[in-house]
Amino acid sequence: MANINRRLDKIIPKIKEDKFIQGRGLGNEISFYVFDYEPNEELIVRDYVNHIKKEFSYEGSNRRVIEFDLYKILLDIAKEKRIFDRVFDVEEKQGKDALYKAMTTFAKPDIFLRKIKEQLGDNNVVFITGVGKVYPFVRSHTILNNLQEVIDKIPVIMFFPGKYDTQSLQLFGKFKDDNYYRAFRLVE
Repeated sequence: MANINRRLDKIIPKIKEDKFIQGRGLGNEISFYVFDYEPNEELIVRDYVNHIKKEFSYEGSNRRVIEFDLYKILLDIAKEKRIFDRVFDVEEKQGKDALYKAMTTFAKPDIFLRKIKEQLGDNNVVFITGVGKVYPFVRSHTILNNLQEVIDKIPVIMFFPGKYDTQSLQLFGKFKDDNYYRAFRLVE
């Protein structure tokens, strides 16, 4: 528990660094960062994300943080497509496989990316959260792989309940995502 708090306490100073906002991407790519943590620390991390956003919310702050919770975006998409109310019926009557198939037909990465682009505004730091909550409907590496088409020169921090070793993402420490090597670990 103390270890996660020590790591979380390093995030705000990191965001305040000039080089964080200026970027340090590999091969001139945008700055992607992953803050990985144990899944049982999810609630601590969620609270801290809110703390970070408050820290930079004062007028005159040169960091404008916006959070994109992938799970909330999924729910918004389901409501827009008018299937939100039927989700529970599908799962109850047809099972989890039918629900998965129904959700993944409209939970395409490009829809998530469009929503992020629409809501980005003049923010200059992006948080991606809700990665564990939205699994298996949306995979984090898919969002990251396509995000650089939408966001240019804005640092992105993905809060990831699992392990990231700078080569691959392993959700919950169990499910290996495709290789992803473009991100830096935000805090060791």
